[in-house]
Amino acid sequence: MVGNRFKTQWMIFLLCFLSTSVVLAMQWGRRGNRRSSDDRAGVPRWETTPAFPKDMFTFARVRYSDGYGGYGYGGYGRKWATDFPDSDLNFSLRLQQLTALKVNPDPVVVDLTDPSLFDYPFLYMIEPGNLMFGEEEVVALRKYLTNGGFMMVDDFWGEDEWWNFYREMKRVFPDREPQEVPLSHEIFQCVYPLKEKPQVPSIHAFYGGNRYEYRRGDTSQANYQAFSDDEGRIMVFICHNTDLGDGWEREGENHEYFQEYAVKKSYPLGINIVTYAMTH
Repeated sequence: MVGNRFKTQWMIFLLCFLSTSVVLAMQWGRRGNRRSSDDRAGVPRWETTPAFPKDMFTFARVRYSDGYGGYGYGGYGRKWATDFPDSDLNFSLRLQQLTALKVNPDPVVVDLTDPSLFDYPFLYMIEPGNLMFGEEEVVALRKYLTNGGFMMVDDFWGEDEWWNFYREMKRVFPDREPQEVPLSHEIFQCVYPLKEKPQVPSIHAFYGGNRYEYRRGDTSQANYQAFSDDEGRIMVFICHNTDLGDGWEREGENHEYFQEYAVKKSYPLGINIVTYAMTH
């Protein structure tokens, strides 16, 4: 079972009931162009316990193949790397600050075919609008998810990107259909009780005065769906028509965007999602 030790560890932790707005008083992240994945853009490190390196939560981003010709030269320039590594670093920091979970300050990138995949009970996939799984990736992802793994999918918009993602996921689960996740579901309520399904625009849309991205079809409402197992456990949580990752990545760029979208929407739901993943 993926992440059994992480699930046990999480259940014995008490969440720190701190005000999000107080803890997020200082913004982190880049102010300008990032130059390398080694640049933390001001995001601080924190002490970990060297004796138990595998007992920390590690944010694991999926590197997948797509319709633009594979993974991308040098690991950049492909959709899987959108917001990388800023969002991963910032979210790891906030998870460390806002919960009692021990978090790895160094997020990782993992291929679905990598044997280490099963070391990470939580996966993050972004912008799957041009996703094109290889057959080995299909088999590996199905095995990972049906053995207790969890994947969050984020930041894709409109009909075309939805149907591309749906087609590829049906290769993983030909006998399952994604279902809408109601606001009453614990994934929206478990740590931060949300009163609405949050929609986060990219910062570029925000600068243009828009609250969502324009694509073919109606993108005015966030669309949250999930693939679940036979017991009702969510295996894949799908965040469509919203960009939670930009709320993490861009927190250092604009204070209004930070307060309205990072503090109120992206971080609360992100922490809820990780909490659900680690307790199920």
